[in-house]
Amino acid sequence: MTLTALELQAGLSSDTACELYDSLPSVTIDEILGQWHGSEVPTGHPLDGLLAVSGWYGKRFDSADHVHPLLFGEPGDLYPVNPGSVPMNLLNTLGTRMPRPKIRGITTAFKAVRTRRHRARLRNVEYRGKVSAAMVYDQLAIIDHFRRLDDDTLLGAMDLRNSPRPYFFLLERD
Repeated sequence: MTLTALELQAGLSSDTACELYDSLPSVTIDEILGQWHGSEVPTGHPLDGLLAVSGWYGKRFDSADHVHPLLFGEPGDLYPVNPGSVPMNLLNTLGTRMPRPKIRGITTAFKAVRTRRHRARLRNVEYRGKVSAAMVYDQLAIIDHFRRLDDDTLLGAMDLRNSPRPYFFLLERD
């Protein structure tokens, strides 16, 4: 199964996303270093739509031990946010009951919790039958696992504690 980033951004079922993810090759930590722009892959997950309305830009992998997992803003004015300030378990529990319209002032709220400290690390982790690069959050019970869609695009699967299925997203190299 081969799908483009645009096709994935249009959405697919969770089962189809898992099937695609499982078919993709692993990536190494060195292959993913750098800055990446993110987007969602809607699958019916309770978190669908929240990143898009939050102003999330992507991730920056400076080294295996120095990762900014949440970049917000616009190119030229990006800033890392402390993920410990984001109530992920609450958002996952509320799911689709949480309104999705762009919230006025959300950028200002995230600027209040920006950080200079790296808040995650990269490790090789086995997930769904393959060892591949994964991002381990320092403060949250979340691991983002990555597989290669093409040379400049990763399909990510967020493994969030108490979530029965992964939340999928794309990262495209800046």
